[in-house]
Amino acid sequence: MINPDFLASFLLASFLMAVAPGPSNAFLMAQTFANGRAAGIQSAFGFALGGVVHTFLAVIGLSAVLKASPTAYSAVQYAGAAYLCYLGLMMIKGTLKRPDTSEDSISEDKPHISTSKKSNVMFQAMMTEVLNPKVALFFIAFIPQFVDPTLSSATFQLAFFGLLYPIFAFPIDCTYIYFGDKIAQFFRSNPHSQLWIDRVTGIVFIALAINLLY
Repeated sequence: MINPDFLASFLLASFLMAVAPGPSNAFLMAQTFANGRAAGIQSAFGFALGGVVHTFLAVIGLSAVLKASPTAYSAVQYAGAAYLCYLGLMMIKGTLKRPDTSEDSISEDKPHISTSKKSNVMFQAMMTEVLNPKVALFFIAFIPQFVDPTLSSATFQLAFFGLLYPIFAFPIDCTYIYFGDKIAQFFRSNPHSQLWIDRVTGIVFIALAINLLY
């Protein structure tokens, strides 16, 4: 059983947190601008899967280890920052290696399709979420506030709210993606703009890596 008052409070708090701009929204928008709406949706799925992983870790107690151990927290933090920095550098590097950006060459391709690999976007988003210790602390600090000790087991309630958050946040992420893609279409009308979109996306990823360290 779930306390309906706690559930209503959880949904309201989750809505406000999902709508508020943050690193995950920046990642979604960057992927949408660089690779299109499909990549944005894959990123949203990746973040949802990352939330499932964090829920599992919180339930079995591993997330509490990150909170209790500065060394473990720092290790995950630096791993996540390094991963984001790698993604950003690879995206920028990809724009520098393109052999031909002439009008004739670009017109033969779809201007809104990035040369970067999109098949791994979901995995990239999931790993970005999993390797963010701040998200782990969010799950062990935010979700337990809505657990009612007078009802069913705390483990069940933690799992319920932990899995509910990514499900609830997904359509909100899709709304960001929809409007982000509409904005990106304006820039994609210029074939040369895709190079700069990818470069800016790479810079955003590196900025997210720096943000993760502070």
